[in-house]
Parts: sequence; C-alpha cells; structure tokens
Amino acid sequence: MERIDKLLSSTGRWSRREVRQLIKEGRVLADGVPAAAPEQKLDPAVSCLRVDGEEVMIRAYTYVMMNKPAGVLSATEDPRQRTVLDLLPPAFRRQGLFPVGRLDKDSEGLLLLSNDGALAHRLLSPKNHVDKVYYIRTDRPLTPEDQAAFAQGITLADGTACLPAGLELLGAGDEALVTLHEGKFHQIKRMTASRGAAVCRLKRISMGTLVLDESLKPGEFRLLSGQEVSKIGGKL
Repeated sequence: MERIDKLLSSTGRWSRREVRQLIKEGRVLADGVPAAAPEQKLDPAVSCLRVDGEEVMIRAYTYVMMNKPAGVLSATEDPRQRTVLDLLPPAFRRQGLFPVGRLDKDSEGLLLLSNDGALAHRLLSPKNHVDKVYYIRTDRPLTPEDQAAFAQGITLADGTACLPAGLELLGAGDEALVTLHEGKFHQIKRMTASRGAAVCRLKRISMGTLVLDESLKPGEFRLLSGQEVSKIGGKL
C-alpha cells in the first residue's frame, strides 16, 4: 500500500505540493471515488487513479532511455559541468534517477537512467556479464590480428586483464563493433591503444536486451516500454 501523493509524484508529472492541491480540488479519483487526503493509501497493482478524468499509469520505478551526447557527464550532479540529469525536465529529476553504468564524457549513445537500485546492481554486477555493444571509429584501420587479440583477451600495460571481447570490423576497418562482457575503466580505449590505435568516436548501441532507439537524437530520451522493462528485469 502506498500514499496517493507519493504515487502521483513518482510519475514526475506533479510535485507532492501540486498533488495535494489536485486532491483538495477534487480532481483526483481513486477507484472512481474522489481521493480523501494525500496520505490515503492504495495498492497500485490493483487500484485505478485518475486525474481530471485521465487514468494515470503508476509504476513502481522509472526507466528512461537516453541517447547521451558527447560532452556531458554520466553523473547526477556536478558543480562545474553539465550532467545527463541536467538534460531531463524537473519532473524527472525529482524522481531520484541515476545513470545505470556510465559513459565517458566524450562518449555517446545508450544510457539507462532509473531509480531501481536492485536492477542497476544486476545489470552492472561483474558476475552477470551483461553484454554491451559499442560502435567505434579509430585513427587507423583495425586488422584480423586485432580481432584475434580482442578474442583472446588483452592484458593492459598496468597488468589489468580484460576478458575476451568481440571485434567486428566494418567497412574499411576504421569502424567496428566491440562487444564487452565487463566494464572496466576506459576499457575499449585502453584495449585499442594496446594495439597501437586510438578511438576517435565511441557510441554504445546496446546493453543486454536494451537497444538504443535510433530515432532519439543526441540528448533526447524516452520512457522504456513495458516490454523493454520486462526484458531487462525491471518492475512494471
């Protein structure tokens, strides 16, 4: 059982203060009856909430897909630089969203933001080996020898051992798809550098079953569909 004001404010459409005013004005119906008070409790799994006659879909958690642009930090806040939370409207920022995993400041592509801590732990836990696929462009063509090195697993100069990774060459070879089964710091850039090449562009296109919606322009976002939430193990 959850408070009505908490449920409605969790959608990001209203603050708790705004919800209290809506209830006071009789504009909130709980199972067809005007809500009595903000603290009134109901079961979101079986109850129906309407505001001004429109049914409000209540989810236990929020899941947002963003096409992260380059130049923005994968963080919740920073005193000097823009973060991915700064790209969201205030209604979403009030929900306690955080990046599930990270992309470097100069990297772009798929970023999941949520307030579901348990899901984040499952997706990021090294023991689960959730595959992540990245598009890269390099300053020189990569070769079958580079592919073999990635497939074998690369040990970096500082002794860090990287698990075997996929490297699919595209076009002339200066573009490729990299599939990682882990997420070490600057891993793709460091693995590529160990082969004598530099990454000029890096874009994540998938994370497990979640694939970047290519209709999203850099900086744009949308809520995950119910099917997408189910596939990644989230809670509807």
